[in-house]
Amino acid sequence: MEQVTSQTQAGAQSPIADVSAMSFERALKELETIVTRLERGDVELEESIAIYERGEALKQHCDRLLRQAEAKVEKLTFGADGAPKGAEPLDP
Repeated sequence: MEQVTSQTQAGAQSPIADVSAMSFERALKELETIVTRLERGDVELEESIAIYERGEALKQHCDRLLRQAEAKVEKLTFGADGAPKGAEPLDP
């Protein structure tokens, strides 16, 4: 019974195991590839489910990276003399 549990847990983690370490660009490219394959419809059902799950993990990872990037973007503020005087969040 222990072997089944280990295999099930490993199998459940495999579609998303390495997603968290991916760059935004790499994750987006793989997500686009998955969408193309699913749209073509030439993927067997079991593989479709597996790559859909990976695609969902990639989408969530890309969303998370975008939110982090947006939080870092700042709008520079300038004084009346045109000199920079500081920064504030882009969307206060």
